[in-house]
Amino acid sequence: MENSNTISALNKLLADYHMHYQKLRNFHWNITGPHFFELHQKFEELYEDAKLKIDEIAERILTLRGKPISNFTDYLDTSNIKESNTNLVDQEMVSAVLADYQVLLQQLKEVTAAAENSKDDGTLDITGTYIGDLEKSSWMLNAWNQRN
Repeated sequence: MENSNTISALNKLLADYHMHYQKLRNFHWNITGPHFFELHQKFEELYEDAKLKIDEIAERILTLRGKPISNFTDYLDTSNIKESNTNLVDQEMVSAVLADYQVLLQQLKEVTAAAENSKDDGTLDITGTYIGDLEKSSWMLNAWNQRN
C-alpha cells in the first residue's frame, strides 16, 4: 500500500485549510455593518471547525508515516487558497468563503482519488465527512447570500 500520493494530497489540503482558517479569522475580526453579530459568530464557528480539521489532517498524515507541512511559507506556496483583504463587506466575505469551499472540495476529491488508489479507508472516511460538512455549509451560506 503506497501512501505517498495520499500524503502529498493531504499536505495540499492541510495548506488549503490553513489559508481558509486564517481568512475566516480575518473576516471574524473585520466584519462590520448590520450583519455584524450573525456573521461574527458564524465566522468563529467556521474557523473553530477548520481548526479541528487542520489537526485531524495533520494527524492523518502522521498516521500514514508522512510529515505534515507546518510553516506559513509552505502554506502560502502550496495552497490554492489565497489571502484576502481586510476591507471586504459582508457579502464579499461570504462569497470569498464560498469560493474557498470550491477549492477545498476540489482538493478533497484529489485526496479521495489518491486514497482510493492506495485502498486507504481511514483517509476515505475523513474525506467523506469533510465533503458533507462543506456541502451543508455551502448551502447555508448560499441561502444567506441570496437574501441580501
